[in-house]
Amino acid sequence: MAKYDTLLPRFLKYVKVNTRSNPNSETVPTDPKEVEFLKTLAKELEEVGVVDIHTQESGYVVGTLPANDGGNTPVIGYISHVDTADFNAENIQPQVHENYDGKSDIDLSGDGEWVLSPTVFPSLNKYEGHDLVTTNGLTLLGADDKSGVADIMTMLDYYKAHPEVKHGEIRIGFAPDEETGTGADHFDAKDFNTKYAYTVDGGPLGELEYETFNAAQATIEIQGNEVHTAVAKGLMVNALQVGIDYHNMLPEHDRPEETEGREGFYHLFKMTGTPDHAQLVYIIRDHDRKIFEERKQKMQEIGDKLNKQFGQERVKVEVHDQYYNMREVLEKDMTPVEIAQKAMENLDIKPDIYPVRGGTDGSKISFMGIPTPNLFAGGENMHSRYEYVSVQTMERAVDLLLEINRLNSEENN
Repeated sequence: MAKYDTLLPRFLKYVKVNTRSNPNSETVPTDPKEVEFLKTLAKELEEVGVVDIHTQESGYVVGTLPANDGGNTPVIGYISHVDTADFNAENIQPQVHENYDGKSDIDLSGDGEWVLSPTVFPSLNKYEGHDLVTTNGLTLLGADDKSGVADIMTMLDYYKAHPEVKHGEIRIGFAPDEETGTGADHFDAKDFNTKYAYTVDGGPLGELEYETFNAAQATIEIQGNEVHTAVAKGLMVNALQVGIDYHNMLPEHDRPEETEGREGFYHLFKMTGTPDHAQLVYIIRDHDRKIFEERKQKMQEIGDKLNKQFGQERVKVEVHDQYYNMREVLEKDMTPVEIAQKAMENLDIKPDIYPVRGGTDGSKISFMGIPTPNLFAGGENMHSRYEYVSVQTMERAVDLLLEINRLNSEENN
């Protein structure tokens, strides 16, 4: 029997809606599909007792669940993003696999073409007896982060059904464009007005994250000199070859596939062009701010070296920062982390605190004055056709939100 009757139906309804953001758009939000879904959520927030619902210029839909504890409880906020990643999100068909045995292959497509197997994904072994939600293998699922959205909405459903349960004032924020890395750029923290907040955007049970990468993106533009191959000697400058040379001058093993933990990297994720002109796009990541700055400088130094060899500027390097390690903010006031950790322990959930090899909207929001660690929402294998989520883990996420609110109220009254 479901612990929260509305959780799974809400989640299944949400993931069927294509809300994929558009990294090539310059609008805010980046795609009209997000706007329409956020309007739907605004109506649902009103139905569960949330007031002062409005849309910021950022596109965030925010609202307030009024306090009923009559005390001096600090206002707390919960944030989840509605957009999905850069993978097929059209015609998502969620499938529920009840009471999974923790060891069998799951034939997503029904014809053996797309199989979710514990041989490839050993995380499945943890989910014996769980009800898992997957797709048919042709799309992502969108548990990142519609599981978080469903968890927050289910928390609100619970309070509507149980008005006797005391809690302080709670802010809700549903965000666009987290996957493009731009959504929180426009977030109005003053309008949100909380002492602390949490993004509900993590993975498996127990994840509690307050340390993220420092992040930047580098674009390398290379101007070649294309001539006929018959007379190329001494004349041709093949921009594609220069791009290869540039890449080979970076530290060979500083790549995502060869690093872990707090080890940073350079990741070439796009290379396009012709002998006349080429473009390389990298993301740069490191937990240590000093090493992060050195990595960015390395990118420029390689460009300078190549230009010196050519005797002219053929390589242009542009680097822009994306977000910073929110630990710089959280370590000054660990209260929201400590509350979440205590809440997990009260629920017999083992906190899994580690430096996340990525970022959340909380990375930026923390530097806007609202310390915002990240909580688990349940998703596994995010951004892929093999994405799945445990219904029971989502239920535990709702438990956690309710317990955090209880502690926040109890400890301040």
